[in-house]
Amino acid sequence: MTELSKDDIRRAAAAVLSADPETITDSANLIAAGMDSIRMMRLAGGWRRAGSAVTFRQLAEDPTVERWHALLTAHRTDPRDTTAPAARTKRPPVDTGAPFDLTPVQRAYWIGRRDGMALGGVGCHAYLELDGTGIRPDRLETAVRRVFARHGMLRARFLEDGRQQILPESPWPGLRVHDVTASGADKAERHLEDLRASLSHRVLDVAAGEVFDVQLSLLPDERTRIHINIDLLVADVASIEIVLADLATAYAGPERLPAEPGYGFPQYLDDYRASCGAPGAADSPLAVAREFWRGRLSELPLSGPRLPLAVRPEEVTEPVFSRRGFTLGAADWQRITRRAREHGLTSAMVLATAYAEVLGAWSTERDFLLNVPLFDRQPLAPAVHDMVADFTNLVLLRVDLREPLPFAQRVRDLQRQLQENASHAQYSTLNVLQDLRRAHNGKRAAAPVVFACNLGSAFVRPEVRAELGEWNWMLSQTPQVWLDHQVYKIDDAVLLAWDAVDELFPAGLMDDMLRSYRRLLARLADEDDDWSGPAAVSTAGVHAQP
Repeated sequence: MTELSKDDIRRAAAAVLSADPETITDSANLIAAGMDSIRMMRLAGGWRRAGSAVTFRQLAEDPTVERWHALLTAHRTDPRDTTAPAARTKRPPVDTGAPFDLTPVQRAYWIGRRDGMALGGVGCHAYLELDGTGIRPDRLETAVRRVFARHGMLRARFLEDGRQQILPESPWPGLRVHDVTASGADKAERHLEDLRASLSHRVLDVAAGEVFDVQLSLLPDERTRIHINIDLLVADVASIEIVLADLATAYAGPERLPAEPGYGFPQYLDDYRASCGAPGAADSPLAVAREFWRGRLSELPLSGPRLPLAVRPEEVTEPVFSRRGFTLGAADWQRITRRAREHGLTSAMVLATAYAEVLGAWSTERDFLLNVPLFDRQPLAPAVHDMVADFTNLVLLRVDLREPLPFAQRVRDLQRQLQENASHAQYSTLNVLQDLRRAHNGKRAAAPVVFACNLGSAFVRPEVRAELGEWNWMLSQTPQVWLDHQVYKIDDAVLLAWDAVDELFPAGLMDDMLRSYRRLLARLADEDDDWSGPAAVSTAGVHAQP
């Protein structure tokens, strides 16, 4: 690896922060400047790809240009070393049309969609709507086909033997148009309600290559609604953001959307698995990660929070997810972000900790697992930045609330744990849960409560809203998940959404918990709260409106 100067590191940090390098001093805490875990992981991955042995955890311990320069200088590798990260990831081309293995998370989604599984029989998919005016069906269909052509994973099918294959062309039949322009307002509204109910819980036929679908409703007064279904087997949240942006670009002008790059997801997975090394090689990242997790099995709880249940999960025959949530306004979000940076904390971990405190208040067990998806696309090639695929890696967090702590300290502890655990994500969380079950004589181990945060950029970019319409509604569903908290950036505010299987819980429980969460965040946004006291979430009095 070529030696990096402090200015090289400063420019790299500024680039991911969209900041002026001149504003970043050698000793400035980069988290206080807006650096988060995802950005830091991308920097670590890029430097490892270039030949450094530095890890995300090491960068996170002291996030300053000065310290990073010392780390990168100390962890340079000899370019002649064939075991170095850069050397290990130089792989021969793969056959992009041949079947290839699923990732561990894809396999869990694929198995979980089968009937007969507890909280299974549902597709892991996202459904969203864009409300606009004057959308032309012919232009939209052309745009959709251009997006299919650019992204191989939108043409993927999933085989009975548990592999996936990219098809030369998508079997998508074309744009389905629902024309209710001649209907009255009431009839048009009923149409939208019925279509939402149908599409939002759809199970796409992934075996036939049905992984992405777009439909269009033409409404009175030239109003339109675009209905988008995408299976999460082929796209994580960041990839859906790319799909929407590309759809808007292609709608504005099909020729503006670049052609499909030569580097696709099959090659990425081959390169990534090579970079992880063999489990039998003692010093490989995969072997190190496996030993890390196995060394912590005795400390890990067996399950997520033990929330009150109305029925057992196996008694829910047809899981139906519903969404509830609220938007945290720009002023409150700015205050929370500012206070977090003062403490050297990321705003994402502030939200995760507040969520955990609320879960703990209702849980009969205050030591539990929280499932945290990381959208972990490693910069193994330039094309990866704009690639559509499921790069999700799951990371388990142990949340131990048995002793009260100042809120800022609780966040700091969980943040350090996330940084350490994410540095060992080469060993799948699914494997960790299997190991945990074996360590407890076959007792079931699960983490069905999720915190998924996407604050790196706006989920629906301004150009999407300008071309296609405003994002007005969304629902996601995941097999074997009870509750999934999702965080999205909207301009200077954040949308905090909970997708839950309501049938599992006593009536009103999710509403009460969400109301308590909202109150806690309002308190954390208060200028007079310095986060030096415990969160002290109470379950009393939450039925009243906030």
